[in-house]
Amino acid sequence: MHEPGPPRTTSVGEPVELAPRSPDPDGTYRWTVRDAPADSDLSPGDGPDPDATGPPSSATAVEDEEPSTADASSAVLRAGETGRDDDPVVHLDPDAPGTYVLALDAPDGTHRQRVRVFPDERREAEIRVPVEELAGDGLARDETDPDRVSLLWHLNENRLALDRAERDGDEWVASVRVPPGSHGFGFVPDGDRSAAVHGDCEVPGPGRPRLSLDATVVGADGPGEDGNPGAGERLRLTAAVEPAPEIDDVERGGDPDALDATFLVDDRDADPETVAAVESRADGRTLTVPLDELPDSVRIHAVPHGERYGAGETVRIEAVDGGASVAVADPNPTPEWAESPTIYEVFVRSFAGDTLPTTFREIERRVEYLEHLGVDALWLTPVLASPTDHGYHVTDYYDTAADLGSREAFESLVDACHDAGIRVVFDLVINHTSRDHPAFQLHSAGVDAYADHYRRTDASADVTGIDWAELGEGDAPDYYFEWGRIPNLNYDSPAVREWLLDVVDEWADVVDGFRADVAWGVPHGFWKEVADRVPDDTLLLDETLPHDPFYGEGEFHRHYDTSLYETLRAVGAGEEPADAVETALARGEWLGFDDPASQMRYVENHDEDRYLAEYGRAALRAAAAVTFTLPGAPMIYAGQERGNETYRGPIRWHDGDNALTDFHRRLAALREAEPILRTGAVDFGGRAADVRVVEGDAERVVAYERTPPADGAANGDADRDPLLVVVNFAEESATVAVPDSAEAELFGAGNAAELDGDGGTRVAVDAVAVLR
Repeated sequence: MHEPGPPRTTSVGEPVELAPRSPDPDGTYRWTVRDAPADSDLSPGDGPDPDATGPPSSATAVEDEEPSTADASSAVLRAGETGRDDDPVVHLDPDAPGTYVLALDAPDGTHRQRVRVFPDERREAEIRVPVEELAGDGLARDETDPDRVSLLWHLNENRLALDRAERDGDEWVASVRVPPGSHGFGFVPDGDRSAAVHGDCEVPGPGRPRLSLDATVVGADGPGEDGNPGAGERLRLTAAVEPAPEIDDVERGGDPDALDATFLVDDRDADPETVAAVESRADGRTLTVPLDELPDSVRIHAVPHGERYGAGETVRIEAVDGGASVAVADPNPTPEWAESPTIYEVFVRSFAGDTLPTTFREIERRVEYLEHLGVDALWLTPVLASPTDHGYHVTDYYDTAADLGSREAFESLVDACHDAGIRVVFDLVINHTSRDHPAFQLHSAGVDAYADHYRRTDASADVTGIDWAELGEGDAPDYYFEWGRIPNLNYDSPAVREWLLDVVDEWADVVDGFRADVAWGVPHGFWKEVADRVPDDTLLLDETLPHDPFYGEGEFHRHYDTSLYETLRAVGAGEEPADAVETALARGEWLGFDDPASQMRYVENHDEDRYLAEYGRAALRAAAAVTFTLPGAPMIYAGQERGNETYRGPIRWHDGDNALTDFHRRLAALREAEPILRTGAVDFGGRAADVRVVEGDAERVVAYERTPPADGAANGDADRDPLLVVVNFAEESATVAVPDSAEAELFGAGNAAELDGDGGTRVAVDAVAVLR
């Protein structure tokens, strides 16, 4: 089936890509508008603008007052960037709120695609940087005044020379339209990132609302007898919508009174008349439908919205017992093994140490160490053929790197991990390839079959200085930052989509999960298709920087927690107090994440400087303790536990820090022994707020309580005792007073607990204490 997937949501000015699934490169496709909001420039019968192709030139720059009609940024519906006459992939850049309905004529018939569009969330802002800060004096540049200054940030997908700042007297200025929040940016002079000036663009406004769905079968006057539906009984979906918390004067909370939910029936599961009938029964945050009006199998999506809209949630409703009852399920559940695993990342070519070359066999010989450490999942950096040590420049998606070993040796490693109860996560690099990949070489050489395999950009924006051979006049490969050696693949091409879906299929039966490199560069629709395609017990982990709740909307199970990562670095540097950890968790909610357990918590990885080298051993132990005592999946980057100070250097096997290794092992063991550390809620108030530092640096101490989750009764966790966690980032031990007596200090490691005579407890905290 080439159906284009679920209904999509977006806001005015935020483009969305629409594409057929299971694409046939030889098939013919055509998109047509069936309906559009009254205020839109689109009308029924319209197709993609023939003069505009590909994504818009910028999603953040303030638009010109009189844009050219041929400018990609001015077209509401644009064809994908290919040389084809039909339109397999289109980009909708909505110009009015409401519902857009499109039809996709595909080789297997006509499919309906709806896009629900909310009002424009962007606000105008100016970013100003003094000219003197971008002058060459003291920087890695010879010029004293740059010829051009580029705005580089996640809001323009980190593309250099796309958005330009303008000189305004003694300042460089960029005028932008962006959503509320604090957005990190770089002003880059003449394409030289080493000379960039960084800062934050703070745009006042609310965060995104969050939503969770509850399903109940009710009778005419309440729940059905014994929970079983009967005549006249109905399915009731209730959306609990929560506003964003208020973090500071810039990132304020949303208005609870303005919150609502929109229910969307999946167009793949019912005809338009049935879809309309079911959706018409919505009343605010509740949808109540007679069971006999529901299709036998239907997916229903709910989207929260108020001043802004948030990530949706989906349930699948299945008729059972011949339609006498229904079953409700999550169509994209997190695999049970991946709900709160301890993840261990290995940078493969340095893992064997400084004597032996790393091979799959050498990694396999160290599986026993991983088992001893308490690891649940092994994430390997890329193992495919590549001309680089790091492996992120892939030259063959179907063969392992020769220096690491054969595919059979890799599968032997996977089997050894499975025997030890360890899952294997594969680093999936499909945003780009190496420029040494045969596909790019054929693309560059003008071979017709590969003409659409890679995205192109205006050569005037190219900062690499590379001669791009036979590319079209004025064209250069599209890439992020200054990554000229890894050109971006073109997901507007059905041939590329078919190829990369085949790559996912190739490895999905071998490994247990995928970590998606540069996940933010690949279209959402493609990730939704991947999530529906892989086996049910496959973990999907995204690299999105900064983290984004919409990648959890039927796509990824776990996300890089960049908010906590940045806070732990700031605490380690002494730039923030330890209790900024609370703000980091609130920021995840402000961004729109509903489930704190969906985050991967980390202090370092293969792209970052070692925490130990930057902030010292005491701060590292405290930061690691935070990642293991909060909800989510803690991650250890290989060498973190051995005292490594070089970010990709060989693991210190023979001269490592054994005490630090044991510290990490005991953190993993405690997390395994105490389920509430994996599934419980977090409370910085109550008992945690009453913790006092009586000796030591109070600015370096944070306390929080892990309490039973709201659904603890269902999980058997309701009767578990709360645990009080106290973390100390300081070099010296801190003594804290806890208002009530503690039955036990569970972590040990030199932490001494004693009654203080007032019915409370005093605890000497080295790095972390966990009190019951």
